[in-house]
Amino acid sequence: MGLLDSFERGLERAVNGAFAKTFKSGLQPIEITSALRRELDTKAAVVSRDRILVPNQFTVRLARGDFERMTGLGAPLTDELTALVQQHAAAQGYSFAGGISIRFEQKPGLSEGMIEVASVGAQGSIAWTPIVDIAGKRYPITRSHTVIGRGSDADITVDDSSISRKHVEILWDGKRAQVNDLGSTNGSLLNGEKVSKAPLSPDSVIDIGRTRIVFRVLAQSSDDRLAGSRTDEAGR
Repeated sequence: MGLLDSFERGLERAVNGAFAKTFKSGLQPIEITSALRRELDTKAAVVSRDRILVPNQFTVRLARGDFERMTGLGAPLTDELTALVQQHAAAQGYSFAGGISIRFEQKPGLSEGMIEVASVGAQGSIAWTPIVDIAGKRYPITRSHTVIGRGSDADITVDDSSISRKHVEILWDGKRAQVNDLGSTNGSLLNGEKVSKAPLSPDSVIDIGRTRIVFRVLAQSSDDRLAGSRTDEAGR
């Protein structure tokens, strides 16, 4: 199996694993991922020997039923697609001019199951958005110190009797992250290696007890992040 075949399988596992319970039939999120990936590959422009520029703003046009199902998932789906677009770009050596923006649009007359993707490359400021994924649930990292454990006084409480009340903490300074084990009874693993304190790179995996934590950093458009925050506030 080649590198691209392996990567393709990874994309399928990631997207289907996150949303399989929601989409039993019809258009699948993996099909949108594949369409976005094709758009990147088609629009890739060689600027210099070590720089290949690709679009960073995407409009995904869907039929009414598909549009309603996909937008019903809200930010988790958009974040997952953003992360997978980043991963594909990194694997291919592509560069973005600004933060990634993915928006859904309903297109009258488009048949269900069909996808149209339009894209442009636009300069803009990037909002580095850290999140952790625990058992398929997404938790935004909004503080400089975020404690994860089974205790109710942890910032993120995990239902796992094999971990400490305050097991690990994630430090975030706006661009860089670090993971610290907080003297837990059973210890912590970072990408399979025992860890007490270490830098935390995007897509790292932290194992505590029976719980697996995936750390991601999304390079999103600042405007999209602000719009998302306003939507969340309106919902509350």
